[in-house]
Amino acid sequence: MIRVAVVGTGGIAGICHMPALAEHADRAQPVAAVDPDAARLSAFRAEHSVPAGYADLATMLEAERPDLVHLCTPPFLHAEQVIACLRAGAHVWCEKPLCLSLAEYEAIAAAERETGRYAAVVFQHRFGSGARHLRELVEAGTLGRPLVVRCDTTWYRPPEYFEVPWRGRWETEGGGPTMGHGIHQMDLMLSVLGEWEEIRAMAGRLDREVETEDVSTALIRFGNGAMATVVNSLLSRREESYLRFDLTDATVELRHLYGYRNADWSCSSPLWDPGEDVSGSHGAQLGAVLDALEHGERPPVGGDGARRTVELITGLYASAFTGRPVLRKELTPDHPEFGRFHARMNGGMAL
Repeated sequence: MIRVAVVGTGGIAGICHMPALAEHADRAQPVAAVDPDAARLSAFRAEHSVPAGYADLATMLEAERPDLVHLCTPPFLHAEQVIACLRAGAHVWCEKPLCLSLAEYEAIAAAERETGRYAAVVFQHRFGSGARHLRELVEAGTLGRPLVVRCDTTWYRPPEYFEVPWRGRWETEGGGPTMGHGIHQMDLMLSVLGEWEEIRAMAGRLDREVETEDVSTALIRFGNGAMATVVNSLLSRREESYLRFDLTDATVELRHLYGYRNADWSCSSPLWDPGEDVSGSHGAQLGAVLDALEHGERPPVGGDGARRTVELITGLYASAFTGRPVLRKELTPDHPEFGRFHARMNGGMAL
């Protein structure tokens, strides 16, 4: 039985993480929750029958020594808390984004090497049956070569959404819809297409009183030759998450909002058959995380898989702020123009 602690008892913990743990109750058991808000913590523990509660992470780690920590805290806390958990001997499954920069990612990777523990990020859309089937077909070449891709996250968030103090700020959220919303669709795209080589992007603050962008767009060229267009928006009244893959022998589409089932996928080829209907959910990814930990292996969407998504977003912002195309190989801390984006997604610049 894997002993689990949940850190942060806000909406995502109760809506997604506790149902995921319930799906795997035969393998994982919540033993503690952490939140500085005593009333919220008490209500969470009562609702989900969590035995112990703590006001701070350090005290919980010392007292409980959990095997796995689910981090459900605001983004600016992630890197520091991930490293603290790793050093306390716990593996980590962290809500997106795993960290706010490539520099923070590298600090997490160093802590993994130091401790022998692993950190993975919540990118649940990779784990539904449709996404798994698409990757299998692309890897086998069954539908031909990927050519043209669309990746749209067109959502809507009203002005009051940004009244939460950490939202819409570079220092605490790390970015706008590129970092906090479209990251799921872009990660799913990356899981299908692999390494990217070049990105050209724009980002703007069109209608919300925030520091970050509320819209971004990008053109991406991948190592396999495929080219993609990306749109991330929080201003779109008709909300949709949309992916389209045009391959030499078929077109595959996914239309959904916050999660999908097999019925949300379509394909022009009769070879499309994702089989068992598994949603792209926290429960599906948690199962894969537990499988890996039980075998002493790195959980999926950690290591290089996690870095690739942070790297793409860094490249998007670097291109948007400088007005230049960015090559993936140029995203190094010593690059004369793009090095500033290694430590901060906006490179210390203002929109």
